[in-house]
Amino acid sequence: MNIYKGLLCAALAVAASFSANAQNQQSPYSRFGYGMIGDFATSAQRNMGGVGIAMADGRQINVMNPASYAAADSLTLHWDIGIDLTQLKSEENGNTGKSFGGGLDYMTLQFPIGKRMGGSIGLVPYTTVGYSFGNDLKNDVGGTTGSESISGYGGLNNLYAGFAARPFDGLFNGALDGLSLGVNVAYQFGTIVNDTYIISTSQSLFEQVVQVRDWDVTLGLQYAYQMNKHRFGVGFTYSPKKDFHGKSWAIKYDVSGDSKPDTINEIRLRPEGYARPNAFAFGLNYVYNRSLMVEADFALQQWGKVNFPGISYHNKGSQVVEHLYQANFADRYKAGVGVQYIPRERGSFLQRIAYRLGGSYTRDYIMVGDNNVREYTLGCGFGLPTMAQKTMINIGFEWKHRQAYPASLVSENYYSITLSINYKEMAFWKDKIR
Repeated sequence: MNIYKGLLCAALAVAASFSANAQNQQSPYSRFGYGMIGDFATSAQRNMGGVGIAMADGRQINVMNPASYAAADSLTLHWDIGIDLTQLKSEENGNTGKSFGGGLDYMTLQFPIGKRMGGSIGLVPYTTVGYSFGNDLKNDVGGTTGSESISGYGGLNNLYAGFAARPFDGLFNGALDGLSLGVNVAYQFGTIVNDTYIISTSQSLFEQVVQVRDWDVTLGLQYAYQMNKHRFGVGFTYSPKKDFHGKSWAIKYDVSGDSKPDTINEIRLRPEGYARPNAFAFGLNYVYNRSLMVEADFALQQWGKVNFPGISYHNKGSQVVEHLYQANFADRYKAGVGVQYIPRERGSFLQRIAYRLGGSYTRDYIMVGDNNVREYTLGCGFGLPTMAQKTMINIGFEWKHRQAYPASLVSENYYSITLSINYKEMAFWKDKIR
């Protein structure tokens, strides 16, 4: 049966994404906290400003709100694999830099469970870390005493399983037929590594590692009301605050000597207060005649109410002295708006193309000193139909600008090409016996 072929492809994609998803973003701002946060948006949603809280489109898998799985086609197995290619141009004090990254971004699979019920499994990035830069070391009178190279990599991932249902269909005279409820439960895992390599009178490497092995849950709700050719929808998601499970440690390597690595501190995440915050998101969606769709979303993550006691160090003579410090986070909020237009769902090739446009603004949780990090995005793209009526190739472009405020610090511009294959297979169709 072709179901097994689809599941095999899904397993291979999941395995590949373990090594690929952390390559999508390169930013010195990802040195702080857990790195840069993703919002579980697919390639198509990124081309619409990253919206999707109220979106219940059976043609797209929507991990942003698990309640959307209830819109799954009852006869098809539906999967979506996304990749991107990104160029980063950065500038600081007149110095410019350029880097490239990319790879497999996510993999999701959606399937029907029963009447008015659907489910989904997949692997999506939660945070990404990637940076590399260097500094000269100065003494008290301004002389150069050596060099310092700083780099980091890794991130956190969500391997999730979700379920959704429309539990009130046919009740209360149909008033609640449009209500869907859903939940995502995820195994959250990943390792974040921050390295500092110092060349002075000796050569040493100081490495800080945060390793997370935990679980996560997201609750979702959607309600839609159809009035002739107009469809109005609202959506809401909530993820509760939870302590992280895992551990963090710091290691000093004497690169120029023969001594063994020295683990100078190791702590458990939960007793020390490492946590992720309460997260809320709300969206409004409007669809006209299954052709025009407009959505606006707002999301809030209360990072200002959680702890991050990081491990740091300083040189004291010939010794490296470590200490714990409390990172300063801010509440993260994001506002986005997007539009999709399909001229004619069952028309010619050009009429069946989905045209997408959107943008967003984010004040990130990361603070550099007293400076907030802000992010602006613009996206556009197309959903190209194929000979198979239910399969679509999504291709788009996304521009992202990230900068601290009020001090500008590093200015970053991302130029990303996004691509996804949105494939549906009639896996549950039974032929009639004649």
